Formats: sequence, structure tokens, C-alpha cells
Amino acid sequence: MQPVPHAADPGNRRILLVEDEQTIAGVVRDYLATAGFQVDIAGDGFTALSVAATRKPDLVILDRMLPGLDGVEVCRRLRLTMDVPIIMVTALGTEDDRILGLETGADDYVTKPFSPRELVLRVKSVLRRSIPEFAPEPPVEIAGFALDPASRTVLQDGRPLALTAREFDLLAFLLRRPNQVFSREDLIKAVWGWDFGDLSTVTVHVRRLREKIEVNPATPVLLKTVWGVGYRFDAVLPGTRPASEAGEHAVT
Repeated sequence: MQPVPHAADPGNRRILLVEDEQTIAGVVRDYLATAGFQVDIAGDGFTALSVAATRKPDLVILDRMLPGLDGVEVCRRLRLTMDVPIIMVTALGTEDDRILGLETGADDYVTKPFSPRELVLRVKSVLRRSIPEFAPEPPVEIAGFALDPASRTVLQDGRPLALTAREFDLLAFLLRRPNQVFSREDLIKAVWGWDFGDLSTVTVHVRRLREKIEVNPATPVLLKTVWGVGYRFDAVLPGTRPASEAGEHAVT
């Protein structure tokens, strides 16, 4: 009997590469193919949406600057129709540009010029966290949340939440560790798997997550900022104090 392929094996994963520069597209395609991925290429935004709808990729590598329809708009439209992990590639290195991509719904970003090997590692990292393993962690039920790692679904008070891959990972990490404070450095290592990186990535994902789980994201009561330290998911458990008694500031 042939062994069943592991859910995260590259050979089972299809990547949509959206890049209008043929030389870059060719190099990246070759590196991904060597790593065992199946690769489709789109040279503009409208083609990318069409290919994504028909080929159902497991991950999209999306250039920020595209003819016809730019990467930010492609990302927005993809988020309306499918929950596919997106890595945005940008030649614009400003923090505002990176944050725009993340706020639009990208799970990760890479800045040009980049190493194709690094990009392949980022692809593997995102897929590893977005595709269930054979033996996933057990479900979590806490503070009105019901999270199932096997199906990568989460309910809040019985209502399903539409989360990106990284938002799900971040929420899952925090739900398993209620009332503990984590710095942005802690979170980027634990959730993103990076030893170093742009900490604004964490800030943006926290903001996006608050918009989906908080009644008033401007004054969060679940995902709190501990001033000068980091973030904490507040859940009142036996032997713990409510956040209102902790004397800590909630700052966005």
C-alpha cells in the first residue's frame, strides 16, 4: 500500500504566482518547482482572479504592482471569495505600504529584492500553519470561543468568524494561553515562526483580529494591549482577576 501523502507535502500543494516581470516569475517558479510545488503563473490582476477561481490554489504569491488591477485590489477581491493564504511581494519598502498590504488581508509579505530561497521558506511556513496536520491540537472552548484546529474554524458565541490563516493562528495561540502577556517579539516567533521581522506585522494582525472579535475595536475588552509590554487575551478563569482589576491600560 502506498503511504498517504502528508497534508503539508509540497507535491500536494498548488501555488498561484502573480508576477508581471517574466524573468522574476521564471526564477521563482523554478525554485518552487524544485521544492516540489505545482505552480500556476498569472501576469496581471484580472488573470490572477480568473486562475484563482478555476485552479483553487493552496497559496497565492501576489506582486503589489501589477498592470490593470494592482495587488492590493486583487487581495481584497480574493478575500471576498476564498480563504487562501496570501504572501504579498512589494518593491515599495515603506512601512505604510507594507501595512496596507497586511490590512488588506495578506498573511505575509516579502520586499524586493528578495532571495527566492527565502520566499520558498516563507511559503512552507505559511502552508505549514494553514493546513491541518494528521494529529492537530485539541479544540479550544473558552470565553465564548469554540476553536477547532482540524477544520480551522472558530465560532464566537455560536457565530462563525471569517479569519485569514495568520489571524486564525494568532487567535489560536492566544486562546490556548489566556491571561498571559506576550510581546510582539514573542508572537512573531511563536505564530509566524520568524526569529526576526517587522513587528508592525503583529500590530496589524492584532488590529484586524480586534475588528472581528471585539464589540468596539477601539476599546478592546478581549484582546488587550498591556502598555509597554505586549498583548493579552483576557479570559476570567478560576484564580485569575478580571482585567478591570489588573490596573493595566488598554491601548490600541
